[in-house]
Amino acid sequence: MQNESIPITETISLPADYEKRWFALSVNVRHEKQVSQILINKGFETFLPLYPRRHQYDRRVREFDVPVFPGYVFCRVDPKVRLPVLTTPGVRRIVGAGRVPIPLEDHEIGSLQRAAEAGVLMLPHPFWRTGQTGRVIAGPLAGIEGIVVGTKHSMRLLISVSLLQRSVLLEIDSDCVAAA
Repeated sequence: MQNESIPITETISLPADYEKRWFALSVNVRHEKQVSQILINKGFETFLPLYPRRHQYDRRVREFDVPVFPGYVFCRVDPKVRLPVLTTPGVRRIVGAGRVPIPLEDHEIGSLQRAAEAGVLMLPHPFWRTGQTGRVIAGPLAGIEGIVVGTKHSMRLLISVSLLQRSVLLEIDSDCVAAA
């Protein structure tokens, strides 16, 4: 009888965030900042894009930073271990189809994060499905793709989050955008 070698199985340790994807959390409106902070305190990575909004009272004007996507917070989470997220006060659900959470597209969340890091003014805008796709070719936003919706003095480029069917509007120099 020959001595057969038994194959040895190796266990490969995956990075801790291997299973983690970006998901949109539906949260109570006007509680987005608090939910984001609680999730950060629990050890989750969150993203909450904000824009300045002016509100005029009788004789004074006050500026607030309000969410670009009211009622939503983006969170990086492993969908198999979502109970700590769902039990967070203010979180209503993870956006998806029924009880199945659907992750956001990496390029969509990446484009939003790069725009926020670059300090570009992001404004809420209705979701558009049609229109010409443009790509930023110069500057800190190079590589971002979006839908071109205006070309007067500056180019208006729309970045959309398909899952939420919402968009943000970026105003950038028209010399920096080319057809994709």
